[in-house]
Amino acid sequence: MRRLLAASAAGACAITLAAGCSNGAGSAAPTATNDGTTPAPSAKSAEPGRFASANPGSVNTYWIQAPEGLVLVDTLRTPADARKAVAEVEKTGRPVAAILLTHSHPDHVGGAGAFKEAFPQAPVYASKETDKTMREDERGFYPLARTANADFPAKVTYADRTFEDGAPLQVGGLRFETATFAHGESDTATVFYRPDTGDLFSGDLATGKVTPALIEGTSCGWLQVLDALGKRFSGAGTMYPGHGAAGPARTLIDEQRQYLLRFRGLVRPAAAPDSPEGRTVSSGEQKSITAEMERDYPGHPPVADLPTIVEENIKAVARELSAEDPAKTPAVCADKPQEAADGLLAPVSAYVTAVNGRDLDALAGAFAADAELVDVGRRFNGRAEIRAWAEAEVIGGTLTVIRVAENRPGHQRLLVRFAPGGQGGFEANYAFTVDGSSITKAELTYAN
Repeated sequence: MRRLLAASAAGACAITLAAGCSNGAGSAAPTATNDGTTPAPSAKSAEPGRFASANPGSVNTYWIQAPEGLVLVDTLRTPADARKAVAEVEKTGRPVAAILLTHSHPDHVGGAGAFKEAFPQAPVYASKETDKTMREDERGFYPLARTANADFPAKVTYADRTFEDGAPLQVGGLRFETATFAHGESDTATVFYRPDTGDLFSGDLATGKVTPALIEGTSCGWLQVLDALGKRFSGAGTMYPGHGAAGPARTLIDEQRQYLLRFRGLVRPAAAPDSPEGRTVSSGEQKSITAEMERDYPGHPPVADLPTIVEENIKAVARELSAEDPAKTPAVCADKPQEAADGLLAPVSAYVTAVNGRDLDALAGAFAADAELVDVGRRFNGRAEIRAWAEAEVIGGTLTVIRVAENRPGHQRLLVRFAPGGQGGFEANYAFTVDGSSITKAELTYAN
């Protein structure tokens, strides 16, 4: 089969899911990201320091090595926790140049006063929208936090420097790109990205193996934010979340997406009009949903010191789903894969579009972080391997879908014509398995 490919394409390449193949003349040139930033940062620097408060409701603060001192990200829930983090920061022997706030939630701003007291020379930065949300506190989160935790400060410390939403920020001798996302995990959230290292400080937009708070009832908005976050910072390497451990940005985004889709999928039938108690989720249904989530996500501590967080999440998402118009629900929020206008499952359509658009980032992004691709017996595991395979063997050609040969929930098999370099080509079968908004497996074989 390799001889056939060598004869049909001007170089050695196996069947490809997409648009081109390597001709042995060298690797493809680096591909720019969708937002114009550099895709693969090469700068090396010390990993950020991290202090995580105790569970339940563990939350992170980070300190970043900068030319002019340390840049801190978020300030924990209480002054007591903040003072413990201050002790760790002081061990570095370096001054603090700036403190950055990702969003207004109490568990990320409650310790700001203690940090400011310890490092009075360090300005506290927040986006204008985050600062506005903190000062107005329309949801009454700060009084609620004081009721739940006597250590929460009587007075919140606000930012003393604000910046336009999405504006780049120069602090401590470092440059951060910023982006503001609304109506997701919180009313507004700012992420901080270092283009020189690929480090992304995401607040609570994508957290590591924890039980999130969905009490604001905006799970669909959050899913849309995750989609936008992945596209905006497609070149991000390591993500440093507000809760849980750091990890590959794509992996944390995918895991957060799958968690939300799974939760919505369990709550939806319980909140349906024809369920046993109509749109009201019964106690039995709550117990069943909670047990399913604990089975699927064992050992995921809550992000808040709220014993009934899962039950409150169920109530909030049930209200949200009851108010949704299924005909207007965005595809990214669908519990089951939706078909695109071309009749393909949405992730499959995204893959075909990425191939023909020569968009390597979008192609890799169509796959789940742990996806598997089998190309005529060769196996590629994980998005990084699939991306490298596509860069070497796919990008550059054209992919034409002849017909959908098999179509069932979560699975499509296509008969396609792949033309390496856009010329000639051969027919092949591409079988895709899809979960939510991602391809989890792709199998490529020659057509008979």
